[in-house]
Amino acid sequence: MVTTTPQEVTKTAPPRVGLIFAALITTMLMSSLGQMIFSTALPTIVGELGGVSHMSWVISAFLVTMTIAMPIFGKLGDLVGRKPLYLFGIAVFILGSALGGYAQSIEVLIIARAIQGFGGGGMMVTSQAIVAEVIPARQRGKFMGIMGSVFGLSSVLGPVLGGWFTDGPGWRWGLWINLPLGIVAFLVSLTVLNLRTGSTKVSQFDWLGTTLMSVTTFSLILLSTWGGTQYEWGDPIILSLMAITVLGAIAFVTTELKAKDPLIPMSLFKNRNMALTTAAGTVLGLAMMGALGYLPTYLQMVHALTPTNAGLMMIPMMIGMIGTSTTVGFIISKSGRYKVYPIVGMTVVALALFLLSNVQVETSLTQLGMLLFLFGFGLGLVMQVLVLIVQNSFPVTMVGTATASNNFFRQIGSTLGASLVGSMFIHNLQDNLEINLPAAFAQMGEQGAALAESFSAGGDGLNSLTPSAVLELPGPVYDAVLLSYNDGLTPVFLLMVPLAIIAALLLLPIREEKLKETVD
Repeated sequence: MVTTTPQEVTKTAPPRVGLIFAALITTMLMSSLGQMIFSTALPTIVGELGGVSHMSWVISAFLVTMTIAMPIFGKLGDLVGRKPLYLFGIAVFILGSALGGYAQSIEVLIIARAIQGFGGGGMMVTSQAIVAEVIPARQRGKFMGIMGSVFGLSSVLGPVLGGWFTDGPGWRWGLWINLPLGIVAFLVSLTVLNLRTGSTKVSQFDWLGTTLMSVTTFSLILLSTWGGTQYEWGDPIILSLMAITVLGAIAFVTTELKAKDPLIPMSLFKNRNMALTTAAGTVLGLAMMGALGYLPTYLQMVHALTPTNAGLMMIPMMIGMIGTSTTVGFIISKSGRYKVYPIVGMTVVALALFLLSNVQVETSLTQLGMLLFLFGFGLGLVMQVLVLIVQNSFPVTMVGTATASNNFFRQIGSTLGASLVGSMFIHNLQDNLEINLPAAFAQMGEQGAALAESFSAGGDGLNSLTPSAVLELPGPVYDAVLLSYNDGLTPVFLLMVPLAIIAALLLLPIREEKLKETVD
C-alpha cells in the first residue's frame, strides 16, 4: 500500500483558504469553459482554417482527452500529492491554449485542443480533490456549492463569449484569454498551496489499466459521436468500435480486479454511497448534456435567435443553478444534512424535462425561460452534493481517486447524452420533414415542386438550412420546418424523464453519514 503523510488535522479552514479557493475556481472555470466556448465559433474557425470534415474534432478532441485525464490525475494525486499534479495540469492547459491561439491549420488546432483537454481534465478533478484536502466536509458544502455554480456559469458564458470573440476581436481570443488567467492561478497556487506529499514511488502505477481505460474511452466516445451521423450503425467502422469498447471494458475491469494498485479500484464500488452516486451522476450527465446540447440550435432555428442571443437565453438556467447550488451548499454546511437535496433535485429535473417535452412552436421565450430556470434549479440541488457525498465516504488519501472516478463516469454520461440526443434529434427531424414538407409544397404549386426537389432525401436544401435561410423560406415551408424542428427535439426530452426518475430512485438508499469535522 502507498504510505502518505496526511495534513495536520484541523477543525478550521486554512487562513489563506480564500486565496486558494479563488485559484481553484479560476481553473475550474477555464476547464469548463473549454468544453463550450467554441460551440458558436466553429463555422468561422472552419472558414478561416479549412477542414470542414474535421470540424467536430475541435470539440471532440478536448472531450476525449479531458475524460481520459480525470482518473489518471485523480490516482496520481493520491500517490504523489496533488500540488505538483495541479500545477502540471495548469501548465498543460496554458500550453494547449497558446498553441491553439496561434494555429494556422485545423490539424494543429485539434492537437492543441487535445493538449488543452488533458490539462483541463486534470485541473477539474484535482481542484475538487484539493478542496477535500483543505476543507473539512462539514464546511465543504458551501465551497462545493460555489464550484457547482461554475458549471452553470460556463454553460451560458461559453457560447456567449465564443460568439462575442468571433464577432469582435476574433475566435483566437477564446484561447488566449486562458494565458493570463492560467498564469495568475499557477503563481497563486505555487505560492499558497501547502498540501500533503504522498509517496514519490510511482513504479507500481497501473499503466496497463490506464492504457485499457484510454482505449476503451476513446472508442466509446468515437462510437457515440460517429454512430448514426457520420457512419451508419451497421458500418464496419462502427461495429469495430463497438467490439473494441465492449472487449476493452471487460479487459479493464478484469485488470483492475487483479492490479496491486489499480487506477480505478473496483473496491470503491463496494461502498454503497459511491456506487449509488456514481450511477446517479452518470444518468445526470446524460440528461443534462442531452438537454442542453441542442437547445441553442433549437432556439436559433425555431425562434430565429442569433448564436449570442441563443446563449443568453440560457441565463435563466444559470441563475437557477448558481443560486440553488450556492444556497444549498451553505445550508448543508450549517445543518450537516444533505441526503434530501439530490433526491428532490432529480425529481425537479424530471418535471422540467417533462414540461420541456410539451413545448410548442408558439411557446413564448418567457415560458421557455421559466422552464430553463426550473431545470437549472433541479441541477443545482444535485451536482456538487453528489461529489460531497463521495468525498465524505473516503479518507483524504483516497479522495482523489474516488472523486476522479465519480467525475469520469459523469463525463461518460455527458458524452453519451450529447451524442445520443444528437442522433435521435437528427432522425426525428428527418422523419418530420418527410411528413410535413410534402403538404407544404403542395400548397405552393410549381414553386413548391422546385423546392421539393431541393429538400428531397440527400438534397442540398436540408443540409444548407441555417437560421437566416429558414427566415427566407415561403410561409407554408417555413411553418413546416419550424414544426419539424420542434417535434424533432421535444420527444427526446420525454425519453429522458424516466432516466431522471431512475436517478432519483437510485439516491433513495443513500446512507446519510455524519459530515467529517476534520480534513483527514
